[in-house]
Amino acid sequence: MTALIVTADFAPADFAWLDALRRRHFPPERNQLPVHLTMFHALPPSAEAEIRRELGRHAASHEPRATLAGLMNLGTGVAFRIVSDDLEAIRAELADHCHGLLSAQDNGWRPHVTIQNKVQPSIARNLLVELEKDFRPRPLVISALALHRYAGGPWEAIARYPFRGS
Repeated sequence: MTALIVTADFAPADFAWLDALRRRHFPPERNQLPVHLTMFHALPPSAEAEIRRELGRHAASHEPRATLAGLMNLGTGVAFRIVSDDLEAIRAELADHCHGLLSAQDNGWRPHVTIQNKVQPSIARNLLVELEKDFRPRPLVISALALHRYAGGPWEAIARYPFRGS
């Protein structure tokens, strides 16, 4: 059985802008996924029913407020740093609910959106400098929570939970 992945999905305008950046700067042979904000990387498949219930419960509330707050140097790539007290709270509740099931990778969280990875450090530094010239923090609309199954490459979508509250 393969691991489960939880992401926060972006509203269409934010998705289009971020995904275009990712397609432009991510090595095409390695870019198997659209832009995403991973909240959990490897939850056990045995917890799928519980995770579905929890995601649905959280999606019944208002859309989380989030900000594209800065840029991150990943060494061999570049990402946008995301700041969101609302998403932090959702993730903390999910992590608490999944206590004892989290992988080492999921014991901490640095919310970010990777737009470039697996390139030479000099190429990453050049993109970072280029993006920093015009960067301004901006709001980011989170429209849903989503559950995926790792399939060795592209992820298999399992379920999407749009936020319903106002």
